[in-house]
Amino acid sequence: MNSPETVLAALESELGWVRETYTELHRHPELSLEEHRTSYRVEEKLTAFGYSVTRIGGTGVVGVFENGEGPTVLARADMDALPVTEATGVPYSSTIDGVMHACGHDVHVSTLLGAAKLMADGRDAWSGTYIALFQPAEEVGAGSRAMLDDGLVAKVPRPDVALAQHVMPFAAGTLATAAGPVLSAGDSLKVTVYGKGAHGSMPHMAVDPVVLAASIVLRLQSIVSRETKPGDFAVVTVGALNAGTKSNIIPDSATLLLNIRTYDNQVRAGVLAAIERIVKGECTTAGSPREPEFEYYDQFPLTSNDGAVTARVRAAFTARFGADAVHAAERQTASEDFSRIPDAFGIPYTFWLLGGVDPDTYRAAAVKGTVARDIPANHSPFFAPVIDPTLSIGVQAHVVAALSCLSVPDERPVGRPEVPATP
Repeated sequence: MNSPETVLAALESELGWVRETYTELHRHPELSLEEHRTSYRVEEKLTAFGYSVTRIGGTGVVGVFENGEGPTVLARADMDALPVTEATGVPYSSTIDGVMHACGHDVHVSTLLGAAKLMADGRDAWSGTYIALFQPAEEVGAGSRAMLDDGLVAKVPRPDVALAQHVMPFAAGTLATAAGPVLSAGDSLKVTVYGKGAHGSMPHMAVDPVVLAASIVLRLQSIVSRETKPGDFAVVTVGALNAGTKSNIIPDSATLLLNIRTYDNQVRAGVLAAIERIVKGECTTAGSPREPEFEYYDQFPLTSNDGAVTARVRAAFTARFGADAVHAAERQTASEDFSRIPDAFGIPYTFWLLGGVDPDTYRAAAVKGTVARDIPANHSPFFAPVIDPTLSIGVQAHVVAALSCLSVPDERPVGRPEVPATP
């Protein structure tokens, strides 16, 4: 394992432009697959740092820095913003109506760029290859797939390990890691069921899809309570039920929008199968004239950290920041598409969490037991990570994690590095 002191010696002198990059990105957010300005800025920076830069997946950008023999480490940041109207009041608020970096991807981009610069400038302290990957469209679950569909696996050196971080609403200056599932798998599902339309005064002449849909909503509640093993995690939410246009018309169809979250792929498969079974069964019972339709979209894979890589990175974090600053991450019910990239390469990965809330503010809310009420979460119009020390810790975390997986210059690695494969 490398000591990061040499690479991080110039940190303070680099933080100025990292802060400027962050505030610029925050002022100019771009929605999924529209990250053109952001991609240009990333390309410009990486090229100036000495990276070999390739555009992949439309607005995706990859920078490769080859630095002799040794392992290859891939670090990823997502770039897209959300259709949210900002209400933070910070002086660098969004200048784009209805669009905001409400999930902290501007933090991710600026901190990875800072790490990329330090890794290039500190090349004498490590050996191997460092890949900085900037991914579009995480918010809609399409960015990693777009990069893979555009030949990512064939266009960059094969990494031995992949790394990523996400800013979250806990105390800045701290990090959280955990082996195993840290982010849920997510599935959105549009279900269309069919009935037979009629006048509202003649229900006996109809097959009412509103009643059918209501029955489905009730039966879906039994999947978690009666079909999922106690202790296993699953969420089945009906976020919308739409049918009809007028009070005296029984419509001929109804649409339900569902969201499903799980931490286990077997549980996920079981829940999705149960949903389809229940919908089909209720349609048969109601005498529906047509088979129901199922349309899956905005699907996110499970994020499950490799145990050995996570332990290695956690040890490096603890050595750099101290045990009090490195916590055990709680499983998050949110979802990410990062893991598709290491899964496509067949390599292990770890995904850690970065605190972004003013420490005093967070501590006061924790003491009062009002964190959920007083601390804005990701996707909130009030979500605004504090610049310091969030950016500094985020840059350092990327550097420290990468160096824990790379070689020192006088090492002569044979074969693959000592990063165990995923079981």
